[in-house]
Amino acid sequence: MSSQIPAPRQFLAGASLGTRVVVRYRISDGLTDALGDLVGMSDAECTVRTRRSDVVIPLDLVVAAKPVPPAPPRRNPRPAP
Repeated sequence: MSSQIPAPRQFLAGASLGTRVVVRYRISDGLTDALGDLVGMSDAECTVRTRRSDVVIPLDLVVAAKPVPPAPPRRNPRPAP
């Protein structure tokens, strides 16, 4: 018995806000990823809060999406030598 992997759009529509995700989507010269928390979802787009900013991604451009584990805790900076 094989389990079917949900299509990216179906996964995003069913994911709870706050779920940590990676979303791969098309840009003008190829593909890129957004890694962070899913903070918004509509019929036309999703919003992923990355470390730098909120990224609004049109669902028509999404080619893959999946949940990812929580980010590891940040390390303390090393003392200067």
